[in-house]
Amino acid sequence: MNNEHLLDELLRGIVDVVSREELLKKLASGKKLRVKLGVDPTSRDLHLGHSVVLGKLRQFQDLGHTAVLIIGDFTAQVGDPSGRDSTRPVIDHETVAKNAETYTQQAFKVLDKEKTEIRFNSEWLHSFTGDRSKGVSDFISVAKNVTISRLLEREDFKTRMDAGTPVSLLEILYPVFQGYDSVAVKADIEVGGQDQIFNLLVGRDLQKIYALEPQVVMTVPLLVGTDGVKKMSKSYGNYVALNDIPHDMFGKLMSVSDELMYDYYALLTSENMDEVKKAHPMEAKKRLAMLLVEKYHGSDDSQLARQHFEQVFSKKELPDNIESFRVEHAGKLSYILVASGLCKGMNEARRQLAQGAVRIDGEKVTDDAVFEPKDCVVQVGRRQFRKFTI
Repeated sequence: MNNEHLLDELLRGIVDVVSREELLKKLASGKKLRVKLGVDPTSRDLHLGHSVVLGKLRQFQDLGHTAVLIIGDFTAQVGDPSGRDSTRPVIDHETVAKNAETYTQQAFKVLDKEKTEIRFNSEWLHSFTGDRSKGVSDFISVAKNVTISRLLEREDFKTRMDAGTPVSLLEILYPVFQGYDSVAVKADIEVGGQDQIFNLLVGRDLQKIYALEPQVVMTVPLLVGTDGVKKMSKSYGNYVALNDIPHDMFGKLMSVSDELMYDYYALLTSENMDEVKKAHPMEAKKRLAMLLVEKYHGSDDSQLARQHFEQVFSKKELPDNIESFRVEHAGKLSYILVASGLCKGMNEARRQLAQGAVRIDGEKVTDDAVFEPKDCVVQVGRRQFRKFTI
């Protein structure tokens, strides 16, 4: 494959590239390239939105290059302002450490472990911001070369300031911290979501300050969440986690709109879109769900997830092996929903009741009345069932 054709393959699905000519030059050099991706462990789950950019890294790995996956244990405590309309809550160190534990295991569902270098940016950012062996930290030296006007160019800052929404100093500094990651690992290429373009370009600026060849910047489209409105994010509750059990993953994917389904096909699979659009939308959606469940859980689980979905939702039958819960005393229904594990807390139980998401033997229940013990099947939402017994 010649380099021009290779370039076209690598740029498939890419929103921004800075620049095509630089990327072609790096590919033609014959050097094993270091392709960087940074992820902040703000939750314990990677989701399908992450898999879009992970898939681009895997393309480079398949060509013999090295993926440098940076776990932002330092930057997660600062808070990335990209795409945010308010300040992101600060996360404490212990929570970040717990979240980071599962990130690498999940990333290897997509990446080749043998061609992946895992780094934590606290390794260099602690000394970057605090090393006084030379009188001042490297951060002070860099800060002298990064102007406030440059940092305030980003659109999300402008939008928030125009709306009178506060922008913290830490958020303004975030791009500098992320950009220094590229200096520390000597990245040749950095890949990220399209909302990351500003941060990635700052990485180029900082590499120039350190007399390094600037990285090529590549961005991928943002995957819209299952709500069809906002980008996929755990904080928005519209995500499909890579670690979701097969039944849940299949069910969540079946809940997306027909229009959004085609975006999922384009961003998450290599299927021929002309062929996909010839199929009936319901059958196409089931195939999408099967493809993705198979990718992360295997063929057998994919088949079982489809059977479960069709049994419960298409044929309106109850699933097999429903967990039982013994109700010994009468009590508020919300309390019993929590005690049985159908809801995580009283607020959720009351919300599910108010939204009409609770059914007893198929009948919708909205009142938080006293539940008298009886044998019945209770359903919360589309996927949660319990057999209540006396």
